[in-house]
Amino acid sequence: MIKLIATDVDGTLVVDGSGSLNPEYFPVIRSLLEKGIVFVVASGRAESSIENIMKPIVDDIIMIAEGGSYVSFRGEELESHPIPIEVVRELIVDIRALKECEVMINGVKQCYVETKDETFLKWIVEDYHFNVQQVEDLLEIEEEIVKVSIYHKTDATKIATPTFLPKWENRLHVASAGNEWIDCVMPGVNKGTALCKLQKQYGITKEETMVFGDNINDLEMLGEATYSFAVENAREEVKEKANYITDSNRNHGVLKVLKQVLAKIEEKERA
Repeated sequence: MIKLIATDVDGTLVVDGSGSLNPEYFPVIRSLLEKGIVFVVASGRAESSIENIMKPIVDDIIMIAEGGSYVSFRGEELESHPIPIEVVRELIVDIRALKECEVMINGVKQCYVETKDETFLKWIVEDYHFNVQQVEDLLEIEEEIVKVSIYHKTDATKIATPTFLPKWENRLHVASAGNEWIDCVMPGVNKGTALCKLQKQYGITKEETMVFGDNINDLEMLGEATYSFAVENAREEVKEKANYITDSNRNHGVLKVLKQVLAKIEEKERA
């Protein structure tokens, strides 16, 4: 029996960067919650962005935000993994050196950028709903930072591969979060480790867990569930890792599976 369901957002529930979710999801998730299922939204997004997209049910779901480096429930911090400030500043300098890339650093409640690109700024504020502060110099930020991100408008991985990745991929957990983003968090921190701690907290096994994802930063999380699903539009590495494939995000593949889970529970209750 499924006792915990966890899902990624961008590329899995919605098209990357979308600010809204198909409203059909909410009554289905609410019904699953009423059946006693723990529901987790696990994203590279900031907490504020997850809160916005899941607004109708935000008080009843657990949020794994910032790629696993911040976990919360009903506004209460469950887990946080700040990056040492000297490492954050070294990352900022290295990302600044990448051609046509932006750098964003994320505190627990606030994101910071030094971009002059108003289109990019408008996108992350109005579509992602990040709590963003535009500053002159990110190196002056003193707040605890839980994630540092590279943004490139078409292919962040391609830009980062020659110099950035060889330097950092063994020092931090560095993962693609879509074509445009690469996220850097503390080593040993990812959506999978965060999910594993929740499973232990609730006494839930892999065999009782269902997970949905599409990208590299979902791989560890998929490994924590017997019922691991990749959406049809997922990267090939993710499809190979997952035990099942569902329809694409545009065709609401996750919703289709959730409805099936709910129907099976209700069928058992009637038997």
